[in-house]
Amino acid sequence: MKIIKFWEYQKEYKFLKKKGLIKKIDRSLQSGEIFYGNSLKKFENKFLKFNKSKYGLAVKSGTDALIVSLIAAGVKQGDQVITVSLTAIPTISAIVTIGAIPVFVDIKDNCLIDEFEIEKKITKKTKAIIPVHLYGNVCNMQKITKIANKFKIKIIEDCAQSLGARYQNKLVGNFGDFGCFSFYPTKVLGAYGDGGFIVCKNKKDLAQMKQLCFYGLETSNIKHKKYKSYYSNIHGINSRIDNIQATILSFKLNFLSFWIKRRQKIAQVYSKKLFNQKKINKDHVFHLYVLRTNLRDKLKKYLHSVGILTGIHYENPTHIMKPYLKYFNKKKDSLNKSKKISKEIISLPLHPFISNKEIFKIISEIKKFNKMNLNEIKQTF
Repeated sequence: MKIIKFWEYQKEYKFLKKKGLIKKIDRSLQSGEIFYGNSLKKFENKFLKFNKSKYGLAVKSGTDALIVSLIAAGVKQGDQVITVSLTAIPTISAIVTIGAIPVFVDIKDNCLIDEFEIEKKITKKTKAIIPVHLYGNVCNMQKITKIANKFKIKIIEDCAQSLGARYQNKLVGNFGDFGCFSFYPTKVLGAYGDGGFIVCKNKKDLAQMKQLCFYGLETSNIKHKKYKSYYSNIHGINSRIDNIQATILSFKLNFLSFWIKRRQKIAQVYSKKLFNQKKINKDHVFHLYVLRTNLRDKLKKYLHSVGILTGIHYENPTHIMKPYLKYFNKKKDSLNKSKKISKEIISLPLHPFISNKEIFKIISEIKKFNKMNLNEIKQTF
């Protein structure tokens, strides 16, 4: 039985190899520059142009992007940061890592933050909001921006899953004070290792983030010099992306618009065949195609039995995890929707190199399951 994997990079790599990826990597290696070389500068400029962002820099990971952005935003130990519980752990671990306190808001049926619950959670200690653009969809940034402006708090967009997604014809990452992206291999734009990116709106924040990412050393734009002197004025970390990953990401950016359209096309087929939905949200980039069913575990087991591997993003909301339990007040807070939906969601295979034959096989088996169980499967968007 042929297995349909949830995600695989081999087909993509074969395609990129034919297009000249190896030559690009070899050229980067022969340059003699491992970090902070021309490959990195080219990638950073190319990414900023793609995302229509003014300033930004590449970092070691999406998690580092959040950590550095929080520090640059002035969030300190004991400060509160509003976000959601149904998200990847890094959203919450980044807040806790800098000593701040995550404050959880429940989600809507589309798994995005319920913007009408945010104000209820704001206190004098609230310093930032992290809206998570989950699955490739986008939060209601118009409402969130109004709230942030009203209370004079920072917005740090978690765009790890939503590169290329739009809200009111504006690309994600450009609404808040900072926009954080991940290049984990499974993402819309993935490295063959790890990486992340932060976009911002002014040079002052950019300069501070560069310093934070390089041990707190004073950075300089002088060619071939990475710092003015080996002296740290602020506490920083080591968060840099190597030239090989920068080369790979820069090369893959050439195909990203096409790959996003392919993702949307696959999502359109899923939606039409499973839900008779003729149109999809073209602002959604479909990093994941997520269904909801109260028979989730049974459906997952059935699809696995016929050679279809699926994912769950995420089966446990973070507020019920041991390290983060203390931030959730059972008496005051209710995250009922986050808990309920986490038990229903299942992610179908979706990536630019999945074949049409595989897509229709998945659809056929889901229809069989649905018919056998008389179960209504729902969308999350």
